[in-house]
Amino acid sequence: MLRRTLLTMTGLSALGLGGPLLAADVPDGVTLAEDQTFSYRELDQPASIDPQLVEGVPGAHVVQQLFEGLMIQNADGETIPGVATGVEANDDNTEFTFTLREDARWSNGDPVTAQDFVYAWRRAADPATASQYAWFVELAAIEGAAEIIAGDAAPDTLGVEAVDDRTLRVTLSEPKPYFPEMTAHTTFAPVHRATVEEYGDDWTNPSNIVSNGAYMLDDLQLNEFWTASKNPEYWDADNVVIEEVTSYIINDTSQALTRWEADEFDLLEPVPAGSFPRLQEQYPDAAHSTPRLCSYYYSVNMREDAPEALKDVRVRRALALAIDRDVIVERLLQGGQTPGYTFTPDATAGFTAPEIDYATWTQEERDQRAKELIDEAGYDDLNFRLLYNTDESHRQIATVISQMWSQKLGVSTTLENQEWSTYLDTRNAGDFDLSRAAWCGDYNEPSTFLDVLTTGIPQNSGQFSNGEYDELLASAATAENRTEIYTQAEAILSEDMAVLPIYHYANAFLLDPTIKGFPMNNVENNWYVKDFYRVAEE
Repeated sequence: MLRRTLLTMTGLSALGLGGPLLAADVPDGVTLAEDQTFSYRELDQPASIDPQLVEGVPGAHVVQQLFEGLMIQNADGETIPGVATGVEANDDNTEFTFTLREDARWSNGDPVTAQDFVYAWRRAADPATASQYAWFVELAAIEGAAEIIAGDAAPDTLGVEAVDDRTLRVTLSEPKPYFPEMTAHTTFAPVHRATVEEYGDDWTNPSNIVSNGAYMLDDLQLNEFWTASKNPEYWDADNVVIEEVTSYIINDTSQALTRWEADEFDLLEPVPAGSFPRLQEQYPDAAHSTPRLCSYYYSVNMREDAPEALKDVRVRRALALAIDRDVIVERLLQGGQTPGYTFTPDATAGFTAPEIDYATWTQEERDQRAKELIDEAGYDDLNFRLLYNTDESHRQIATVISQMWSQKLGVSTTLENQEWSTYLDTRNAGDFDLSRAAWCGDYNEPSTFLDVLTTGIPQNSGQFSNGEYDELLASAATAENRTEIYTQAEAILSEDMAVLPIYHYANAFLLDPTIKGFPMNNVENNWYVKDFYRVAEE
């Protein structure tokens, strides 16, 4: 079979890949600080730090420091080698063969092999693992994934094979030219089989865990902090400058700001809603706002046992129209966010938004149409439960939106706040009417957003379902006009009001100016502490 090299250690252009292949790139003449530690605030305790179970940004940040997949990203969000040194694809992009680096090792000194990836990926698809990201394996179109996830085939039938210790072959059921980019996702990180099998659910405890990333977990105190230290077995350890990483779990964003200002940690993201203009003036060297490939929205419960009113598209559209997004982004958040009228952000590569009629209306016109729709629907005394996870900005947004609905539509809202892990369980169980939600791209391509709202995806917590939409997304993988298909799919989401889009993110944050190497241009906000270093203060 004719093959072509897509990625090597010296040539990365065929997939648009590039950038430095090592860790921290310290310029000549820079004086490093004696203290080479990095600390940051996280909003919530990760529900898990198991790569195949992790769900949400908090856990992903941890996994990205402790584990390394075949591919990672550089400061510009481009895919670069991690454990892999090269990948070849067949002509129709249905088979990918990865070559693994010989010096990749686990923190206990064992070599990282192709078998470790086979085990991890089978584990992700195995229903017994109960991974909320099993669908991502199917989305990647790995052969056999759909049947395994459905319980109709054994995990060892997954289309992934260890040809030898340093060669991993992946067979897809349909072409995915961007498949190597997907392997940078935490779900596709390897795990150490012997450790998982010896300790079971406790394998990620600090005393048990074996990892292959730049750092090793030292301590983890639930809802307080976790710490990790440099992994001497990491293949690029000589170029890792930061010796220790600490994350503090602080639910209160205002308290987190106070503690950042007291120099308790280096990175605070995001800053409290509405505070960015002041902070930018007060801390010009520390305050930053960068694009972020994320959408903030409200999920609408359309399950069988959901309120009948929410199954009426007129009610959903009225709720969406009555949200004054300019008030939220310009008066409340003030951090560079933009009003959201589509689920997929405009910044997504290869995405052309459809014409959304109400996006061009004045807010007065939206409000008038919203009232007409509520009257047409004919429901009396509407009262919805709105679920959100603990965070001051989520509370403020929910409060403001509930007031808009009350004043404009006469719709009452009961706000329900839960901490992260409980919120995830409640949302996944469908025990809500409306739920605060956000989706950040797992890779920079429209399907990373649009596929989330296909029928049966666990993250489609409202259980929106549209057959035409599903067929469009299924056809996109092999279509020459993918951009047009994505535009049509987004138009269906808007027509059905599958979710209530609110805004598209900007990453407004504070970073100690002595920390260098943070990826300001990575729209997915994938950062690896191994790329950071602290400079001496002048």
